[in-house]
Amino acid sequence: MRKDILTLLDLTRDDFDGLINLALGLKEEAPQAFPLRGKSIGLLFNKPSTRTRVAFETAMIQLGGAPLFISSKDTQIARNEPIRDTARVLSRYLDALVIRTFSQEMLQEYAEFATIPVINALTDTFHPSQVLADVMTIREQKGRVQNLRIAWVGDGNNVANSWINAACIMDLELVLACPAGFTPDPQILAAAERSGRGRISVTQDPREAVAGADVIYTDVWSSMGQEAETRSRKKAFADFRVDEELVSLAAGDAIVMHCLPAHRGEEISEAVLEGDRSVIWDQSENKLHMNKAILLKLITGRS
Repeated sequence: MRKDILTLLDLTRDDFDGLINLALGLKEEAPQAFPLRGKSIGLLFNKPSTRTRVAFETAMIQLGGAPLFISSKDTQIARNEPIRDTARVLSRYLDALVIRTFSQEMLQEYAEFATIPVINALTDTFHPSQVLADVMTIREQKGRVQNLRIAWVGDGNNVANSWINAACIMDLELVLACPAGFTPDPQILAAAERSGRGRISVTQDPREAVAGADVIYTDVWSSMGQEAETRSRKKAFADFRVDEELVSLAAGDAIVMHCLPAHRGEEISEAVLEGDRSVIWDQSENKLHMNKAILLKLITGRS
């Protein structure tokens, strides 16, 4: 396994399976010892966060280590200290660095100059730790991740991009239903096609995507930084709401997922979010267990 998790393409299928197995084991039985006692991680966040921040902080505490939240506006980063300098200095203090920021290129520069693991906790392009927890949730709920139809309904955003990566690595069937002009990054789709792995398709018809699906996944229509586009996006996505009518087209035992926060009545109806098909709260909890697995694996090499 590589030093960093910047995108899911940093992982092999064995890495994926190993992290899922480790996370499921940690969820079933918390470690009696504190394997990360004396270790520390930095959480360098340039974007707001609820679940990702709390999950990483709590994961580190439960493993016996110490998390340090670092707001870039309160550091010399805000005064234009070069990334390479910050990365090298933090490597002398910490055992891993978890970064939530805008630019994937900025994240990559931190990883280039850091000697400790760097973990992507969300950029504008990818959200790998989220999708690792998502795939774990599907395995937990369905007993497998292969031979399932996974339908993404909504914006082709950073989470969708990471799902494309996951489909390539795990050889999954992924159908993405997005309005015209809101499909995933074409370069990421092209790279997936060149890989020859995964069965990935894109449609503008959510009903086509959901038909017979085993998993339905949605996300907000306007991500962080897109608030000015909210009105136009609501109009563009009006037919992409995951409601009871759309869910009725899926397999009888289909599950519904959402990475949260949810805007009830927009991308998902109240009835579906709170309904029997929803595994959203389990999905959210699993970020904690997957983050424990990520930290253990990257800091100690535990399998």
